[in-house]
Amino acid sequence: MNFQKRSPCGRLGISDVGQEVQVVGWVDALRDHGVVLFVHVRDRSGIVQVVFSPEIAPETCEQASSLKTEYCIAVIGRVIEREKGTENPGLDTGQIEIMASDLTILSSSKPLPFPISEKAMVTGTGAAGTGAVAEDIRLQYRYLDLRRPSLQDNFMKRHRIAKSVRDFLDERGFLEVETPVLTKSTPEGARDYLVPSRVHPGEFYALPQSPQLFKQLLMISGFERYFQIVKCYRDEDLRPNRQPEFTQIDIEASFIDEEFIYELIEELVVRMFRIGGSELPRPFPRMTYQEAMDTTGSDRPDLRFGLRFIEATDIFKNTQYTIFKQILKRNGHIKGINVKGSSDTLSKNVLQNEYAKQIVPGFGAKGMTWMRVIDGKLESNIVQFFSEEEQQAILQRFAAENGDVLLMIADPSYQVVTSALGMLRLHIANRLDLIPNTYYPVWVTDFPLFDPSEEGVTSCHHPFTSPDRTDFDPTNVEELLSLRSRAYDIVVNGEELGGGSIRIHDTNLQHKIFKALGLTQSEIEEKFGFFLTALEYGAPPHGGIALGMDRVVSMILGTASIRDVIAFPKNRSAFCPLTKAPSPVARAQLAELGLLNLGGEQVLPGAEQEGDLLEHLSWVSRIGISENERSTINAALQRAAHLAEVANDYARDEEPLYSVIEVSHIVRDGNEARNSRFAANGELLKNAPAQKGDYFKTANILE
Repeated sequence: MNFQKRSPCGRLGISDVGQEVQVVGWVDALRDHGVVLFVHVRDRSGIVQVVFSPEIAPETCEQASSLKTEYCIAVIGRVIEREKGTENPGLDTGQIEIMASDLTILSSSKPLPFPISEKAMVTGTGAAGTGAVAEDIRLQYRYLDLRRPSLQDNFMKRHRIAKSVRDFLDERGFLEVETPVLTKSTPEGARDYLVPSRVHPGEFYALPQSPQLFKQLLMISGFERYFQIVKCYRDEDLRPNRQPEFTQIDIEASFIDEEFIYELIEELVVRMFRIGGSELPRPFPRMTYQEAMDTTGSDRPDLRFGLRFIEATDIFKNTQYTIFKQILKRNGHIKGINVKGSSDTLSKNVLQNEYAKQIVPGFGAKGMTWMRVIDGKLESNIVQFFSEEEQQAILQRFAAENGDVLLMIADPSYQVVTSALGMLRLHIANRLDLIPNTYYPVWVTDFPLFDPSEEGVTSCHHPFTSPDRTDFDPTNVEELLSLRSRAYDIVVNGEELGGGSIRIHDTNLQHKIFKALGLTQSEIEEKFGFFLTALEYGAPPHGGIALGMDRVVSMILGTASIRDVIAFPKNRSAFCPLTKAPSPVARAQLAELGLLNLGGEQVLPGAEQEGDLLEHLSWVSRIGISENERSTINAALQRAAHLAEVANDYARDEEPLYSVIEVSHIVRDGNEARNSRFAANGELLKNAPAQKGDYFKTANILE
């Protein structure tokens, strides 16, 4: 069989009627009419219907009776026009079919673990699809999952999006340069994946979290404009829409400022979204980090709808309402939102019993104040505690009209107010269907340069980000926390698609930043010595940005997860059901890499406490014990040890005891599993600092 003569299944049409063609592909679906057999044949280009009739080719028809779904076949036949009324509008080739004269079965298929076909053979009947199939099963048989036309279409569009990126950046004078995958471990905010070296036993490479230092070195090298569509690796805590390995569009340029980046990326992003059929408005609006937090509670603001925060702290500076009064005495904050015209939807019962008592406490706030506007006046169960002046000020500040609902959160912590109100804003918008099906890009700028930490400060982005000024004291924590950075994020619909900054190109300033971060000279030299040396050889002013390719493509195509635009993704546990990676390796491999006794005689953390029971319990539980407590706790431990010995002695000498009481579940009644009501109403993890969907952010206990 000459495959060079094949015709793509999905490209056949009326113009091919009367032609003899050869198609190859997989059996997508079959319909047996007893005498005549109809088969959908699928290749990458699409699906075409093939008819096997005993009147045309009896031997071929007999052979076709053995076909099953996903058999790989080759068919020769003549293209004919379908009879009127039998056309299939669900197929691009639905006006024609192929009358088969020859069939070759190239390979057979075992029974499928799940259906692959997505096209109905007859108009008005639905294909099975894979909606009810567990994702891990789909990933285990990913090579079958990827046969689905919808997934293949994702990757065709991803290819075109990537091509548009390369074409555009080439037009703008950027060079694509590859940077190392095996590199040095450097602190960039997440944990590195480490690769042991056989040639240098006991030493490790790291897989890059980003090509950050190398792209800056390329600027020092004089390339001026660099880009790369590059794989990156981060051993991060698990999140629903992240992968341990991901692809980013990495860009760096010399002799530029922020405006260059804004113009370049806006044009690039507009072109990428255009491939998905969406036209983004330009120019993209800009919002400072502080404004984003003050008005939406997030540095990734979703601006497709209103519900911006309204500052109300000053309205209640002389209030007699006890709760607000106590909060303001502690320098607290009060902010709110106006949910226009929602009084009928958000009833008193919903506001008081659902939001105030359950939902908002689940967002981390202690409670919520609500008011409705009826006949030009405020109505709630606490409105009587506010003076007439305060009520009028509320109506005016919130631009409140009849039918509006005002929601306010008060707390001594600014972070609690903005975080809880931000989650409430999104919850209300989703509940009331206030979010339009559109795209709203925005630049978020002027981020803090540093975040506070237990030791002092840590970089908000990375330590190579340029500050907004250079005349600061690196030992003054208060001053460091007041610095802004020349960093910027591109955000669309509440998702950060990319971020970057203008970099530090002055050696002295870079040393000041390292000093502010508390790095010693030896630590600086060990981690960044090669880079600091390079900065001393005429480094140009430069800056850049990186866009998350997987995340951008997923948003453009509207997929439920980035896993639908990654060919072979890991699951939510960073595990590959297909290859079963990560997995153990043979001891011989570990020995060859010098990993069997890595660390030699080094004492493990906490080993020195093993000899003393009290010290051991203190270390394991992470609870400090003061000197005046030691004697009391030691005595209790000794009594417990004595009782344990007595119990052991008794157990050795006596026959086992048997209970005549019926065995029952001590946690819940019955034998059927069910969700805890505390999980359903948010009480189970109500103290979690943040919630995203059905997932809660919890504090780290052990590093």
